[in-house]
Amino acid sequence: MTFEQVVVYLISAVMLVSAALVVTMRNPVKAVLSLVLTFFSAASLWITLEAEFLAISLVLVYVGAVMVLFLFVVMMLDINQAELRAGFTNYLPLGGVVAVLMVVEIILVLKGREYSGLQLASEQLRGPGYSNTRELGAIIYTHYIYPFEIVGFVLLVAIVGSIALTFRRRTVSRYQKPSVQIHTTKAERLRVVKMTTQRVDLTTPEEFVPTTPIQTTPTQKAEEEST
Repeated sequence: MTFEQVVVYLISAVMLVSAALVVTMRNPVKAVLSLVLTFFSAASLWITLEAEFLAISLVLVYVGAVMVLFLFVVMMLDINQAELRAGFTNYLPLGGVVAVLMVVEIILVLKGREYSGLQLASEQLRGPGYSNTRELGAIIYTHYIYPFEIVGFVLLVAIVGSIALTFRRRTVSRYQKPSVQIHTTKAERLRVVKMTTQRVDLTTPEEFVPTTPIQTTPTQKAEEEST
């Protein structure tokens, strides 16, 4: 067993353990951090397969953007752990059936005719002028152009559907309508209100007559009598 194979097995073991921690951790923040470790391990496996572009894309897109967003959302939300774990046993049989089907599909794919003579990319050493990005682009935009376009259309439908499901017009909120504002007239904008006025002569001073009697304390009354 070579050193590269030992590294691949070690990274694979770390990825499997971190992936298991994602679904077994009770703390959602720790589960998200375990998923970040899983993505880093997968990116390391891509590097061992000489797929540097996919490894960098996985780290930048998923770890640097998506997982950071997940971490902030999980930390900001007040998740009720007891309510989430209440229905775990109800979905366990269905989840087990789906897991078994996925394992069977993986085994059938690996035992297929196309994967019978598969060799690791590391056994085929490339020269210094080899570009993984150019080779990947040439394969995607030639042999797999139709699946690539279909995936893009599916993602576009998913984006439009999520926006349509979350967009709700609130009747209580106030907002401006410029198309209505520019067609308003002067009568609609200005309203003259007539009010009755009272004339007060400020040239002749008037004595101040208090409307309410002024209450004095016993001490003030004694001082007034003494004076």
